[in-house]
Amino acid sequence: MNKIKSLADLKKLQAEVQSKIKLREKGDHPENLVQIKVSMATCGIASGAKETMNYLIEELEHQGIDALVTQTGCMGYCYAEPTIELTIPGQDPVVYGFVNKAKAQEIIDKHIKLNEMLDGIIPITYITIDNR
Repeated sequence: MNKIKSLADLKKLQAEVQSKIKLREKGDHPENLVQIKVSMATCGIASGAKETMNYLIEELEHQGIDALVTQTGCMGYCYAEPTIELTIPGQDPVVYGFVNKAKAQEIIDKHIKLNEMLDGIIPITYITIDNR
């Protein structure tokens, strides 16, 4: 741990600790929060899922939207990476494909804030090779 030499150092440490506490508290009751799972298998990472996840985390926090953003493994939609699963409390999950930063912003602005569905949803009737 670094020594605290100024008020700015103390405030920085306070912000880091509060961020960790907030994350832990969110994890206790995820059913009450917007949940976003980002597919971070090899194909997702190669397609930009890490950048998408970082953008979602930063933008949701910047806009003050309480959400839990986590990573998951392969969802089976390699052709549509990066993919995310969005769950709004009280609603069924929706999977979006080809989610770059622009699409992530659109999802935040329209689906999360206004509850409007967008193009790019992978239908639940889609059959992966594993389900045949």
